[in-house]
Amino acid sequence: MRRATLLGLLMTLMSVTASASDARWPDWQTFRKLFVSEDGRVVDRFTDAHITTSEGQAYGLFFALVAGDRQGFAQLLEWTENNLAQGDLGEHLPAWKWGRRDNGSWGVIDPNAASDADLWMAYALHEAARLWERPDYRELGRRLSRQILLRETEHLPGLGTVLLPGPIGFHLGQLRWRLNPSYLPLQLLRYFAEHDREHSQWSALLASSARVLLASAPRGFAPDWVIYDGRRGFLADPKSRAQGSFDAIRVYLWAAMLHPDEPWRDALLDHFAAMTELVERLQAPPLRIDTRDGTPTGTGPGGFVAALLPLMQDSPALPALQARLRADDPLTAGDINDNYYVAVLRLFGSGWQDGRYRFAANGELLLPDCGDCP
Repeated sequence: MRRATLLGLLMTLMSVTASASDARWPDWQTFRKLFVSEDGRVVDRFTDAHITTSEGQAYGLFFALVAGDRQGFAQLLEWTENNLAQGDLGEHLPAWKWGRRDNGSWGVIDPNAASDADLWMAYALHEAARLWERPDYRELGRRLSRQILLRETEHLPGLGTVLLPGPIGFHLGQLRWRLNPSYLPLQLLRYFAEHDREHSQWSALLASSARVLLASAPRGFAPDWVIYDGRRGFLADPKSRAQGSFDAIRVYLWAAMLHPDEPWRDALLDHFAAMTELVERLQAPPLRIDTRDGTPTGTGPGGFVAALLPLMQDSPALPALQARLRADDPLTAGDINDNYYVAVLRLFGSGWQDGRYRFAANGELLLPDCGDCP
């Protein structure tokens, strides 16, 4: 049933011929107006530092690509390269955090990189090159993806080559590493495994990432962070206390958006059926889950609802979730300055639900005919 539903949605997506105004994706235009500066900086105003993260820039690039917004894409890329990557994104992994420093100046606050942002950036560059016939983007994406392999991967006993959350600070010593399952979107790793066969690490990363997603969630609930011990396996992370919340919500989103022919998809969706059942019982996404026993706490915001739409396609709870999202839309409700991240989840989940994009079996981005996209 689930496969038939998704195949039907995919056929609908590919048969759509969008008008120019539709192709520009009104939700992206709203997001860009609310959160993106004129020079291409995605601003998170939740703190006084008004930070920008490499994650925000990477997601912005992906959304601009889906919307066919070439100008927005170029602005986001230029700001990222000049301010986070010392002027050369192919040579330097982007710093993950930029904003107002304690002394009042503006600049990089933390120079460490975030591998999920780097992966999404490299993917957006490669696919922009393919869809828009931009070989310069392909070359930059190629150089960035090499940096990911060189600086953000490590061989872990019992797992093989693994994508670390960043180049610094995640090997804890004594055969222990700190990992983030939400940093492992399999469709992106599938893409690089299929399109960069010269580097076999991508296939190894795909396989190890699937194992991390499954083994780190023994009860079917993904944790925000997890400790991997080379002798004892996966352990609760003492900092996040086995909680699944703002990070982990992306695990269900990425898994549910996999193409029906992705070999790992059915295993992942079967494994995370516990989340589907919990949401059906609550008629809403929980804000937090104790992944050790499945105990939920609180109710997640509208962005969580949107992030779960792909997972809940065949669920009788889908209409209730859609109604909840209409009542708590991150793009329109509440103090918008505090809603950057949940707005990101809204664009990912609702964009997929509305047929704005899909991922092919080989990881490529599938878009409807965008007419005269800018």
